[in-house]
Amino acid sequence: MSDCIFCKIINREIPSAVVYEDEKVMAFKDINPVAPVHVLIVPKKHIGSVKEITEENACILADIHLAAKKIAQELGIYEKGFRLINNCGEDAGQTVLHLHYHLIGGKTLGAKIL
Repeated sequence: MSDCIFCKIINREIPSAVVYEDEKVMAFKDINPVAPVHVLIVPKKHIGSVKEITEENACILADIHLAAKKIAQELGIYEKGFRLINNCGEDAGQTVLHLHYHLIGGKTLGAKIL
C-alpha cells in the first residue's frame, strides 16, 4: 500500500533503525520505545492485521516468531525474558494497519493485562 508507513520503511522510502531483515520479515526500532529494547517486527508483504491471516499466508506468523527469537538473542534479552505483542484493531490500540508485533524487553515489564 502506497500510504502505509511500514511499507514505506520496508521500501526504504523512510529511514529507520533496522535491527533484522530477511526475505520475508523486517524489524526496526520503535520511535517511541517503552523499554530499553522495543522493536517492531513486520512482514514485508502488506497484511493489514491478524484478521487478514489466511491458510495461504499464515506461515508469516511462524516467520515473525522465529525472527523474534533471533532478535531477542541478538539484543541480549532472550535469557531474562521479553514480550511479543500484537494489537489487532482499533479497540486493541492498533494504529498502523500493517501486521506488526512489538518485541519489548531489557527491563522488568511489570503486570500485564489479561
